[in-house]
Amino acid sequence: MSDVGVNFAVNGAVGEIYLDRPKALNALTLPMVDAIHQQMRLWERDDAIAVLTIEGTGGKAFCAGGDIRGLYDAHQNNQPELLDAFYRREYLLNHYMSQYPKPCIALLDGITMGGGVGVSVHGRYRLVTEKTMFAMPETGIGFFPDVGGGYFLPRCPGEIGMYLGLTGARLGAADCLYAGIATHGAHSSDVANVKQALADADFGASGDDPQSVCRQVESILKQYAHDHGSAPIAENRGEIDTIFGADTIGEVMVKLEQSLSVFTVKTLKMIKTKSPMALAVTFKQIREGAMLDLASDLIMEFRLSQRMVEKPDLFEGVRAVIVDKDQKPRWAQAEVGQVDPRDVDGFFAPLPDDKELTISHG
Repeated sequence: MSDVGVNFAVNGAVGEIYLDRPKALNALTLPMVDAIHQQMRLWERDDAIAVLTIEGTGGKAFCAGGDIRGLYDAHQNNQPELLDAFYRREYLLNHYMSQYPKPCIALLDGITMGGGVGVSVHGRYRLVTEKTMFAMPETGIGFFPDVGGGYFLPRCPGEIGMYLGLTGARLGAADCLYAGIATHGAHSSDVANVKQALADADFGASGDDPQSVCRQVESILKQYAHDHGSAPIAENRGEIDTIFGADTIGEVMVKLEQSLSVFTVKTLKMIKTKSPMALAVTFKQIREGAMLDLASDLIMEFRLSQRMVEKPDLFEGVRAVIVDKDQKPRWAQAEVGQVDPRDVDGFFAPLPDDKELTISHG
């Protein structure tokens, strides 16, 4: 394991990024974010590098999210500057990856949550295997599905993104492909073959014909493709679209409570464990994000992040889930109906000019 938590290698014309904190399921830290951003910039200017891959080490996880425990400790130690720096630089990396001129292939061969989604879903290709477990579980710790969740979740089919963002539901490979979160599937045992085929490919100078590079990458991914069968989430698509297409979070809860299907009973039980304030903020975030480009969405999400770290639910959620692990968070409100819409709107208000996230649009 590297001291920073991320390693880099070059194999043929492929720049390889390895998230390397296996005991922490490769959770992202600020030094990891900075190291990835710096190395990607170097490779962007290197004509010998045509393609990038990013993967996790340890065999269990791609990346299980951001280093929430580290953020909790920063809060406990009264270090607000770290809470600003982490989200600010993480979101800038997310946007940079979305604009990267060379194809980046995320190998999601294991647990992929939160911050791990942010360093994968904005790249050109996302490969899933039978070991993939995707989730955006932030509402369960009093947060919201960030790292561009407000942008990519509403662009999933129908209301699947709203369902995922509110509930933190877990998806396997077939569901990820159905939802558009993944672009390709493969067997876990073939991931090494995909990497070797990329390393053996003759891409030529990366700047000569980017489309040709992409065609070669897609040909390799197709060679090892596996569709992982039918998507379980598709069986509940009708109920998801009807319930999570409601106009307010309160209406979502009412529709869930009125339905008696196996799916909705399970979903209601799951969503009732989440922070009511986080649910209300997430609902508005996803509806707003549907109308924004990624840059604007990340600016909005940075505002949300800085308001969230000032509220009790986030650190109470981390305490209950990660620190004490009693799984009994005491949320500021007991239910969604107690959340004041004016308080929700306050999360979205602009920050002081010197605190806003500055990011180019595109």
